[in-house]
Amino acid sequence: MQLFKYQLIAFFFILNVHFAESQVSAQWRGPQRDGKYQGGALLKTWPENGPPLLLTIRGVGNGYSQPVIYDEKIYVTGVKNDAQDILSAYDMAGKMLWEQVYGKAWERSFPGTRSTPTIEKGRIYLVAGMGIVSCIDAASGNIIWQNDAHSNYKGEFHRWGIAESALLTETAVIYTVGGDETTVIALNKADGSLLWKTKSLGGPRAYASPLLINRSGINIIIAQTAKDLIGIDAGNGEVLWCFDMVYLHGGDRGSGAHNNTPLYKNGEIFVTNGYNRPAVMFSLSEDGRSITVKWKNDVLDVHHGGVVETGGNIYGANWIDNSRGNWTSVRWEDGHTNWETEWHTKGSIVFADGMLYLYEERAGNIALVKPGTQKFEITGAFQMKDGEGAHWAHPSIYNGLLLIRHGNILNIYDIKVR
Repeated sequence: MQLFKYQLIAFFFILNVHFAESQVSAQWRGPQRDGKYQGGALLKTWPENGPPLLLTIRGVGNGYSQPVIYDEKIYVTGVKNDAQDILSAYDMAGKMLWEQVYGKAWERSFPGTRSTPTIEKGRIYLVAGMGIVSCIDAASGNIIWQNDAHSNYKGEFHRWGIAESALLTETAVIYTVGGDETTVIALNKADGSLLWKTKSLGGPRAYASPLLINRSGINIIIAQTAKDLIGIDAGNGEVLWCFDMVYLHGGDRGSGAHNNTPLYKNGEIFVTNGYNRPAVMFSLSEDGRSITVKWKNDVLDVHHGGVVETGGNIYGANWIDNSRGNWTSVRWEDGHTNWETEWHTKGSIVFADGMLYLYEERAGNIALVKPGTQKFEITGAFQMKDGEGAHWAHPSIYNGLLLIRHGNILNIYDIKVR
């Protein structure tokens, strides 16, 4: 009865809320791809058993992608029906509105959807597990166009497949292909036709979703392959610079597994990618055409849980091995390690209204943490007990709602101040 009461509260609460993100793109790790969400006034502490559970949606399909909310609808991808990637849309009471197959799923190591929907102006852009890029109508679920980019541009898979969420510019859908023909392509948002393709830098794609920044009036795409960090002119596909990250690896373990979207702030780019590789801060030239190493840090090597920056400090979980990691904080300016703390194991991290949200990957423990340079301060914690498999999906936050996905199940919690 208590859960039913909370579901009723959620239903009537959500009907009367206009979501801040409903007029902008909903996408991987928030509006700017930096793990920061606009959540309104949110709780700074949680009850002993965590915030109220408002809604559970079962049967979303197997996957590790983030759920997103756009125009008061929930969108989530999952593998269903004989290894098909399927996008499902639900209303805010959890009723399915439609579902659409958008391509063949990745069936090899660690199967499950990885691509988070990118939504803009009523259109959803997605990458399937075998490399088909799709545009889908958000209202009806009908496919507007598809491009088998992996086949059409002779892409090259890395060991664990495709884990990229489509990036949008004003006119294009950006996708990292890899391979000998090209490295990154831009498809027309209107019809999926090719606008430009970069020269090939060789080798397979990585797993990190790209980032769009602006430097001195130039829109620059920051992409990664299994070898390189790359800056690309978003207007014409010119490769502005390329930095070989492999020389920093110090060994073959996880070689080429670049997993995290970089952070960008004030002409500086932060990159981290697990396996005992140093995190690197790059300085981007004023004209955007070159980068130099500013500092390196050997503590914050994030596996695939992402990082956030707030108050001049970077937060995330490092890599000890594939099942272990600690939580740590590093100063943005000079790479000084503020602290490193053991809490369960490594996982993903996002930020909203002055607080960090941690979701560790082994047992599904979720923590609310106050950012700070002196200590790791938890102000609330609970456990996601529903679902199966690794807890690899990153949390997302929308207008007082915390979305936690574990495999085939999505839970939504009320974290808004009342």
